[in-house]
Amino acid sequence: MLAHDLTVVFCGSAAGRASAAAGAYYAGPGNRFWPILHKTGFTPRQLRPAEFRSLLDYGLGLTDLCKTAAGADHELPREQDEAKALRRKIQRYRPKFVAFVGKRAAQAALNRKLAYGLQEQRLGPARTFVLPSPSGAARRYWDERPWAALAKLASL
Repeated sequence: MLAHDLTVVFCGSAAGRASAAAGAYYAGPGNRFWPILHKTGFTPRQLRPAEFRSLLDYGLGLTDLCKTAAGADHELPREQDEAKALRRKIQRYRPKFVAFVGKRAAQAALNRKLAYGLQEQRLGPARTFVLPSPSGAARRYWDERPWAALAKLASL
């Protein structure tokens, strides 16, 4: 990330296998991340995973809780989650919101079970929000309403 005025930083658990292979965020073939960003107004057009760096132009950032492993959430070693590093990043870049892309990352970073939506707990200066995972593997939990609620709350 560069020192931009960030509205939302999206934080996932870790890169999935397809994303790690592509060297781009949310690159799996069934992932809904890029379509939902456009549909909810975060971006003016649907970006491709390879264009992830351009999210900074829209006041959006990307990171993952675990930077040393890749795979599905159930495969990730919990001891490699870097909640302290995430807190330092948020303190440094000071986004208005940290939006956890899926419950696993949110629960690990905030150290408690959470429901989707806006949370009372902050991460440094940022308000926190939990979104359903856009991964194809999490289709049964998919609901675009929290994504739309975040877009409205962030005044996009």
